[in-house]
Amino acid sequence: MSSNRAKSSDGYFQAQLRQAAANDQVAAPASLDSLTEQLRSYLDEQDVARVIEAHDFAAQCHDGQFRRTGHAYITHPIAVASNLATMGMDAEALMAALLHDVVEDTGVSLEDLSARFGAEVATIVDGVSKLSTIFRSRAEAQAENFQKMAMAMANDIRVIMVKLCDRLHNMRTIGVMSQAQRKRIAQETLDLYAPIAGRLGMHEFKVEFEDLAFGALYPLRADRISRAVRAARGNRKAVMREISLSLEQALANEGIEAAVTSRQKHLYSIYEKMKRQRKPFGQIMDVYGYRIVVDQLDTCYRALGVIHNLYKPVSSRFKDYIAIPKANGYQSLHTSLIGMHGVPIEVQIRTEAMDRIASEGIASHWKYKASRDTDAVRRTQRKAREWVEQVVDLNQQAGDSREFVESVKTDLFPDEVYVFTPDGDILSLPRGACVVDFAYAVHTQIGNTCVGGHVDREFVPLSTQLQSGQSVSITTAPDAMPNPDWLSFVVTGKARTGIRHGLKKQHRSSSIALGRKLLNRALAQADTSIADLDFRRLRKVFTEFDMRKRDDVFEAIGSGELMAYVVAQRLLAASNPDFEAVELNQGGPVAIRGGEGLVITYARCCGPVPGDPIVGHMSRGKGLVVHLETCANIHEVRRRAANEIIPTRWAEKRRGEFNTNLLIEVKRQKGVIAELASTITDLDASIEDIHIEERSSVISSVRVELAVRSRNHLARVMRRLRNVTSVSSIRRVVA
Repeated sequence: MSSNRAKSSDGYFQAQLRQAAANDQVAAPASLDSLTEQLRSYLDEQDVARVIEAHDFAAQCHDGQFRRTGHAYITHPIAVASNLATMGMDAEALMAALLHDVVEDTGVSLEDLSARFGAEVATIVDGVSKLSTIFRSRAEAQAENFQKMAMAMANDIRVIMVKLCDRLHNMRTIGVMSQAQRKRIAQETLDLYAPIAGRLGMHEFKVEFEDLAFGALYPLRADRISRAVRAARGNRKAVMREISLSLEQALANEGIEAAVTSRQKHLYSIYEKMKRQRKPFGQIMDVYGYRIVVDQLDTCYRALGVIHNLYKPVSSRFKDYIAIPKANGYQSLHTSLIGMHGVPIEVQIRTEAMDRIASEGIASHWKYKASRDTDAVRRTQRKAREWVEQVVDLNQQAGDSREFVESVKTDLFPDEVYVFTPDGDILSLPRGACVVDFAYAVHTQIGNTCVGGHVDREFVPLSTQLQSGQSVSITTAPDAMPNPDWLSFVVTGKARTGIRHGLKKQHRSSSIALGRKLLNRALAQADTSIADLDFRRLRKVFTEFDMRKRDDVFEAIGSGELMAYVVAQRLLAASNPDFEAVELNQGGPVAIRGGEGLVITYARCCGPVPGDPIVGHMSRGKGLVVHLETCANIHEVRRRAANEIIPTRWAEKRRGEFNTNLLIEVKRQKGVIAELASTITDLDASIEDIHIEERSSVISSVRVELAVRSRNHLARVMRRLRNVTSVSSIRRVVA
């Protein structure tokens, strides 16, 4: 069966290949004539001459090279430039399109291009070349390449325009590739290029990318849906025409001039909708789509009233993207109705300018920048620029390239909700966004310091998901910091990056403070302190530890990467040639307050709480790990590395709650777990986890992890639990 399927797939792709070859003849002419004809329609002769010069140079460089379609290689850059010319792109972008492969595929350097055609063209070519390496190597390198691409796009949006046109021509001729190559390139296109085209408002590119990739990944499914669409279109022509005439007549009766056209769903959207809604093809194609294009904005709303009087609207299926545009600048009215014969109808209403923006997005900036109706164009350009600026901001805050890619990909798939700020401004957020996402969307500092939120004037948890139309306000506190738990419910890239960046800063400041404390403690054994050392004369010590600044050394000590007594020995020896090494690892205990930050870790094996005799040891990445003195694990640390042990005590003033474990044996009876939980919470302790094991038919062991403030608080909880009639015994769990 698998071999028959493979043969069918190959047969389908042979047909695709023939069609691709036909497309290639149109999209990639063997000469420059058709391209120059396009260019002369909007460029002056001087710019046309520059583009021709770039073509001649590229043709010379690619001489003797051929594509797998059998065409001379230069036909590919011409096809890319031709796609750009349909958008009205400028001469520099067209020259870069013609030259985009000469650096990668020939011996020409970027310096050569810059000297001959200018730095602007060379920069675009460089950005496009970097995009070509995406997904070709291991995950880390892929992420770094994606990061380079995003930065190149941020510097000049024309980089991504050239690359999108390059990928579009490659996808049109993908049939010549092997099956493995087709699937790899098609998956790239679905994962990256189609979402970017959508994010920039280039709907026509997005649709063609998706349909071509769908055909390459699932040729049999694409063929079957394509045949079904053609059959359905033939069967419904009469009904569609009847509905179109009724819409046109109703609008004409009200004096509204409009172009009414039927909308055809593209193959990939049908496939995705069938999967997402788990519906057969017939139910998806039951919906008839129409687009009404009018002359000006206020006519859109008049037309909406007309068709709502003509057919019964579905109240829950109306969206006003004119008043609240999508994140990519898209504007239109969307409404669903029940038409004649009970047929479901979806209608989009927009102006001519909005219609251009809907299909061409940011590309319309070049094509229509000289037209009189440029408000929508400028809005789309601004939306694209805002997204690119957000990409730059994510890059600056991301800890590494993988984190950056994760954040950007999140923002490439927006299914928006629209909420209001207290000032009445509208913010667009992805569906599923919560109060913390909103806070970071307003400003990173608002997100970092948020402690509460109000939705429609009601206090809600920070994890509350937002709905369109809600009004949201944030309560902040100057000393508040991001919580690691937020990462489990935020959805926007900006929020995730902001939280991680804030946690890293918090970790660094906590590490520095602890490292300073530990180093001072070690230096005290030699009757000196950090304040007594001249660090300007001790920079060579930093170099030995591969550090640049004093705070870097403190951070390394606080996070457990360096031992305080070792650093102290080196510093003292460097500042005084006569220094004789002494044991510096003993000294006064480190005071623990609780809530110090991320570099104080409380061992889960023994669960120390304030009032317990404690001891600490340094662990790489965890900082100071605090154990009970009697913990079996600390005995192992003493045996293995006694110099890592640090005497520790509880500070007089403490804060926060501390987790510890109790093992309770209870008689098995109905409601006993609820009684235990009620007893614990009545004493203002929190249950973090609970686990039950059956020991016999009458006795169960209940292990409870609970949070308490001190040893006295824990003792009160244990006394109260012993008074529960079903409790046989209770003890604290210590490794």
